[in-house]
Amino acid sequence: MAGIWWLIMLFPMLLIAPIRADPETRQLAYGCSPVPNGNATLFAQNLKEALDYVVENVVPSGFAQKNVVGASDLVDSVYAVAQCRKDKSVADCTKCIKVARKQAANCTSVTGGRAIYDGCFVRFENNNFYNSYTDEGNKQVCGGANASSSNSFSATVRSLMSDLCAATPQIKDYFAAHTRQGPSNTTVYGLASCIRSLQKDSCQKCLAIAKDNINKCIPRSEGRGVDAGCYLRYDSKPFYPSNVTIDLKHFLPGGKKKVSSTAWIIIGVVGGVFILGLITCLLLFRKQIMPPSQKQVDTEGATELRGPGDFDFKILKKATNNFDEANKLGEGGFGQVFKGTLKNGNIVAIKKLTLGRSPRAIAEFESEVKLISNVHHKNLVRLLGCCRQGQERLLVYEYMPNSSLDRIIFGEHKKPLSWKERFNIILGTARGLAYLHEEFHVCIIHRDIKSSNILLDENFQAKIADFGLARLLPHDKSHLSTKFAGTLGYTAPEYASHGQLTEKADTYSFGVVVLEIVSGRKSIDLNQPPDMQYLLEWVWSLHEENKVLEMVESEEKMEGYNEEEVVRVINLALMCIQGSATHRPSMSEVVTILLSKAEIDFQKPLQPAFVDVGYKVRGSSQSNATITESLNAR
Repeated sequence: MAGIWWLIMLFPMLLIAPIRADPETRQLAYGCSPVPNGNATLFAQNLKEALDYVVENVVPSGFAQKNVVGASDLVDSVYAVAQCRKDKSVADCTKCIKVARKQAANCTSVTGGRAIYDGCFVRFENNNFYNSYTDEGNKQVCGGANASSSNSFSATVRSLMSDLCAATPQIKDYFAAHTRQGPSNTTVYGLASCIRSLQKDSCQKCLAIAKDNINKCIPRSEGRGVDAGCYLRYDSKPFYPSNVTIDLKHFLPGGKKKVSSTAWIIIGVVGGVFILGLITCLLLFRKQIMPPSQKQVDTEGATELRGPGDFDFKILKKATNNFDEANKLGEGGFGQVFKGTLKNGNIVAIKKLTLGRSPRAIAEFESEVKLISNVHHKNLVRLLGCCRQGQERLLVYEYMPNSSLDRIIFGEHKKPLSWKERFNIILGTARGLAYLHEEFHVCIIHRDIKSSNILLDENFQAKIADFGLARLLPHDKSHLSTKFAGTLGYTAPEYASHGQLTEKADTYSFGVVVLEIVSGRKSIDLNQPPDMQYLLEWVWSLHEENKVLEMVESEEKMEGYNEEEVVRVINLALMCIQGSATHRPSMSEVVTILLSKAEIDFQKPLQPAFVDVGYKVRGSSQSNATITESLNAR
């Protein structure tokens, strides 16, 4: 019975033809506004901030806007908008927006610029243009030969364009795609879209102008109406996936159909019976495929956990051979970690936590574990479940076969890593931190990012460990003074000296790890001779002498070495370890910079603040501040 229901649900999906992705980066319009009279440098800074924001935030919604108010609102302020066509995938939207942003940014020393493509749109001005729907550059872009059945084709196009222009302002997000069949086997594909910052009447006015323009393309087989606030297009061939089309009649005057109360009752009863039957079948199906031994925790299905799964202490004890030292993977500030093999053959990592025994400590454990069990990202070590046995508190994680980063780059498992592998580890770590800081519903600050807390799976993909075991940052505070929980050599100066904690503390630690990955050298190595410089001091001295490439591990150890890319990564790391937290980029900005292929104009970094083994912060504005809390080098 259950199998039949699954086939009924899956069968329609098998009939859907795959759609080929296309960012549609054909440029339709490009223009720059007049030269300003204000502070060009300040305007350029505000412009970069605004464009960076809209490009970074345009996905997944497909729209972003940002205004940065300058010292002189008339000439220094920047208003920016980025929008993708609603049928574009996240990947295609990202590709198109990057092209559009680069083109729009070519409008240098001006008060505005815009770049319009088939798939996306980027515009900036020094005035609020969000409800501006037209400009002198509105036009038509025609293509293809005349349609074979020109009369029927022309009539179908005009009919479809009129309906699209009338319906689109009534639709959420101002987007409509529709396919219309005309006489003589004529098929026309049409699409209309407005910038989402427009008011409803402005969208309507913009599309009216676009319709007048696009009618000039008829009877050509394809045409576009392009304006500052809207986009209208028809074609004799499909240019959007079939699953985005809508029935326009429900948005046209007199087109909405009322459903009688009797019909609603019938629909409700039938729908209720169907849903009840479906739920029953799903429960029966699950019961059949999940034997009792796997009910507690299924490591393959952990992404669906709504809370921590429960493991039996006896099972974990047996999996580790009574926590035998031979199975010990390591030991950190939160406790010992053991390798365990479950009854079903799955290998896991089991952490025996060292926690306080007070009711408060136990309550904090329950709340934090419940939270982090719902954190799922490919660059974060997945928590599979936990165990409570008397005073014992154990966490069960996915097992990482390639151990930790520190053991790979300068430990007992040291192996040569190609530049591609190193870059992917850097990027993966940045993505994991960006998720913790900005994408999860609570801001999680790790506090102890270091090479030993970055684990590597079988493909050497980076996964951050031990996140969420420190206190979370409250939403209503910009910083938090708290007990120190960092590691010597990786800790941000403001956190080490004053206990001030923001997500930028993780950015600092990330910068140190990046320099370790590039150089193959520890941040602080107490086994080095006393006169040997610490890593950050050494890198800074090379930077001042324009010799940063001398820090890179020898080429024979780094296959695929790319000088330009390595220098970009080193410069980014220097920005991450700035003494002032406000000068460091956010982790989402770090990800954007790492993924960008365009040339990055880095600000000139200031000398970082160095934390030495004498527990002093030296350099920058933190000179001679004594670290009052003991550094926990776990």
